[in-house]
Amino acid sequence: MGRSSRACSLLGSAQLLLLLLLSLGSAAAQKGSTWKTLSGKAPVIVAKGGFSGLFPDSSDFAYRILGTISSPDTVMWCDVRLTKDGDGICLPSINMDNCTMIDNVFPEGKKTYNVNGVSTVGWFSVDYTSTDLLPNVTLKQSVLSRTPVYDGSMLINSVENVFTSFNASAVWLNVQQDSFYSQFKLSMRNYILSLSKQFITDYISSPEVNFLTSISGRVSKKTKLVFRFLDEGSIEPSTNQTYGSMLKNLTFVKTFASGILVPKSYIWPVTPDNYLLPYTSVVDDAHKAGLEIYAADFANDFTISYNYSFDPLAEYLSFIGNSAFSVDGVLTDFPITPSEAVGCFSNLNNSKIDHAKPLVISHNGASGDYPDCTDQAYEKAVADGADVIDCPVQVTKDGILICMSSVDLMDVTTVGKSSFTSQVTTINDLKAGPGVFTFNLTWDDISKNLQPMISNPMSTYKLYRNPRNKNAGNFMRLSDFLTFAKGKDLSGIMITVEHAAFMAEKLGFGVVDAVVKALDDSGYSKQTAQNVMIQSTNSSVLKKFKQETKYSLVYMIEEGVRDAAPSSLADIKKFANAVSVSTTSVLPQTHYYLTNQTNKLVTSLQSAGLQVYVYVLMNEFASQPNDFFADATSQINAYVQGAKVDGIITDFPGTAHRYKLNSCTSMGNSAPLFMQPPQPEPALPPVSNTTTAASPSHAALRMRTDVSILIALLMLCASLLI
Repeated sequence: MGRSSRACSLLGSAQLLLLLLLSLGSAAAQKGSTWKTLSGKAPVIVAKGGFSGLFPDSSDFAYRILGTISSPDTVMWCDVRLTKDGDGICLPSINMDNCTMIDNVFPEGKKTYNVNGVSTVGWFSVDYTSTDLLPNVTLKQSVLSRTPVYDGSMLINSVENVFTSFNASAVWLNVQQDSFYSQFKLSMRNYILSLSKQFITDYISSPEVNFLTSISGRVSKKTKLVFRFLDEGSIEPSTNQTYGSMLKNLTFVKTFASGILVPKSYIWPVTPDNYLLPYTSVVDDAHKAGLEIYAADFANDFTISYNYSFDPLAEYLSFIGNSAFSVDGVLTDFPITPSEAVGCFSNLNNSKIDHAKPLVISHNGASGDYPDCTDQAYEKAVADGADVIDCPVQVTKDGILICMSSVDLMDVTTVGKSSFTSQVTTINDLKAGPGVFTFNLTWDDISKNLQPMISNPMSTYKLYRNPRNKNAGNFMRLSDFLTFAKGKDLSGIMITVEHAAFMAEKLGFGVVDAVVKALDDSGYSKQTAQNVMIQSTNSSVLKKFKQETKYSLVYMIEEGVRDAAPSSLADIKKFANAVSVSTTSVLPQTHYYLTNQTNKLVTSLQSAGLQVYVYVLMNEFASQPNDFFADATSQINAYVQGAKVDGIITDFPGTAHRYKLNSCTSMGNSAPLFMQPPQPEPALPPVSNTTTAASPSHAALRMRTDVSILIALLMLCASLLI
C-alpha cells in the first residue's frame, strides 16, 4: 500500500472520531457580563497555521488537533501562497526553506528574488506546480527552538483542503506579498475571487490596501476584510505611507475593511528591557471608527514582558479581561491558552481568598518574581494569594536562624563579589565544590554587606527572572518571617529544616530546638489560626519534632519515586502527616514528553492518610513537558484535576491562586476539553525521525481524556507517513 493511501485510510478514521469527540465536548463557560469587544461577544481565537506552537505550521496535525484541545469555535488561519500554476497552498513563510524540507526534494531550487523591495534567497512556491509540491514536499517546524520531532512527517496543505478536511468552524486567509506574485503573472486577487465561488471565507486579511480594495464587494458579504498592520516603520506599498502613520487615519481604513490586525505591541508597548508601558488608545480608536481589532504575535514560548511572570494566560487576560478594553480576537500559535482565558478565567475576582484544596504553597516566597526568601518575595506571595508561605532555615555564625534557600551563600547572594570570598571552603557533606556557607558569616555580615540574588533555574534557556529586581529585597531572620506571617491571611506557614545532623555534629547547634523555641517565642505554639508545617527530607528531624510539638509534619522525598510499598507507607505515617514529591515522580517524563505509564503514587499515599504536595512548579515554558503546551495553567490543571494532589509548591503562587478561582473548576466531567488533563495511555511505537537522535514516546501526547484515542491514531499515522 502506498504512503498516501495508508495515510488516507487512517486519517479518515481519525477525522470521523474527531467529529464524534467534538460532539461530546462542552462549550466554554458562559459569561454573564458583556464583553468590551465591538460586538459585545467573546473575543475570537485565531489559530495561526493551526496549533503551530507544537506541530509544523499549517500541517494536518496542527489543524486537526484544534477542536480537541482548544475552544471548538477556534478560527483556522492559513497564510496563502501561490504555486507556479496558480494554486493556493498554506505556508507561514514565502521562503519555503524556512518551513518545509523542500531542499531535500529539489536541492537545486534555490533562487534570489525581490520581495517587496528586499532581495531574498531561498526556495519559492512560484517555481513549482502544485503537482510538484503537494505529493512530495513535507513540512518542518518554522521556529527553530521548538521540537523538530514532527519534521518531515506531514505534507503541505492546499487552501481548498483547509476548507474541506478539518471541520473548521471558521477560516481566516492571510494574503501578503500580492505584488510579488504579479511579477510572475499570477493574480492573488483572481485566486481569492475564484475560491470565494466555492467556499465562504470568514476572514481575509492583508497588509496591502490595493489588494483589499480590489476584492471589496466581490466576496461574500459574510467575509470580513481585515487590514493587517505591520511594524510601525514599515511602508505600506499601495499608499507609500508607514503603518504607524496609517494608524492615525482609521476612518480611511474603514472604507475598505471591517477590522484591523495589529502587533500586540501596538496595544501594550514594552520598554527596551521588556517591561510594560501604559496601554495605548488603539483599541478605543478602532472601536470608535467602527473597526474590530485583532492582536497578533501571541506564542507561549516567545519572550513576553516580565510583568506577566512567564505566564502566557496573564498576557491574554491583559488584552481581553482588563477593565478598560477587550480586543476582538487574538492570533496565536497556542490556541489552548486563550481558550482558557475566554472560557474559564475572564471576569474573575482575583482578590478572593480561598484556602481550600489545592493548597498553594510558596517556594522561597514568590521566588519567580523576587530573590528567594526576601521580604519582597514573601510580600508578593501573600499579595498573590498563597495559602502557605515557606521558610527554609539556615544558621549564621552567631547562631541566628535565617530564611535562606541555600546553605551556600554563593547560590543566592552577592557574596561572590564581596570581600567574604576569602571564606570559601569545601564541605563535601553539604555540597560538591567550594562555597561560602551561612555559618561562615554573622547575621550582620550577611544583612549589612550582601545583597540577595534572584534565582534563574532556566538560565540555560536564556530565560531570566525580573532583572529590574534581581537584587531587590532584604534578608529575613526566622523571627522576622514569623512576625510577618502572623498578621496575614494565610492558612499556614511551612518551615523546612535540613542539615540538622551536620549542624549538631560540626557546629554544635541544635536546629530543631532552635526552631521550636522561635515558634514558641512568636506565639505560634499557642494559636490555631495558622497551621504550622515542618518539612524535611530527614525522617529523624520529623520524628524529633513529633516528640516535642503537635505541628504538621511533611516528609520531602528528593529522589524520583513511582509508587510506595505498604510497609514504606506505614513507616512514613509514623512520623509525617504529608509528603512532598517531585513533579516527575507524579507525572514521569522523558525527552520533554510525559511517559506513557500509569502512576499510582498519589493514590497510594493518600490511601494511607497522607496529604500529597508536588514540587516545584515554575511558569517558564522550558521547565514543562510539551504535553502542557508551554502553559503553566495547563500544567497546574494536570496535577490538580489529573493527579489529584492536595497542594502545589510553586515559585509563582499568583498563577496557582488564579487557577483555583477559574469558573470551570466546578464543572467536573462537563468541563471544556481544554480544561481536562492529559491521561496515561498504553504504549505505542514512537514516531521514527531522522532529524533527532531520541524521539519521545508520542503516545505521551495525550491531549485530554476524551481525545486520547484520536491522538494515538494521529501518532500512529505519522509513523506510517514517514
